[in-house]
Amino acid sequence: MLSHVTLGTSDIERAKGFYDTVLAVLGIACQFDERAHGWLGYAAGPESLPQFWIGRPIDGRVPTVGNGVTVAFAASSRVMVDAFHRTALGAGASDEGAPGLRPHYHPDYYGAYIRDLDGHKICCVCHAPA
Repeated sequence: MLSHVTLGTSDIERAKGFYDTVLAVLGIACQFDERAHGWLGYAAGPESLPQFWIGRPIDGRVPTVGNGVTVAFAASSRVMVDAFHRTALGAGASDEGAPGLRPHYHPDYYGAYIRDLDGHKICCVCHAPA
């Protein structure tokens, strides 16, 4: 359904270090390193969609976070959700919701929420039963 998601960063080098570390837990890697132009693209493989992009805003203004915006990455297991959350916090993210069931979404929704180094809300979720 999605082609890509893009979030702004104020520091492309810092963002690369953070996302290289955190997304590796999910088998996602930087496929497009355009740091010279202010962009990084992450995906499960070079031709894979959807893609997750981090970059300097094209309009040159300071990047901001969106109220009500959450980017969610899918995990194949609850163990991966736990590892994502632990790795993100170790890489400098702030906690926005520890790993656990969120039955108000559905009975098997197991998610964790963080704020990345630029303040974007990021989720990792597993929809599979335990």
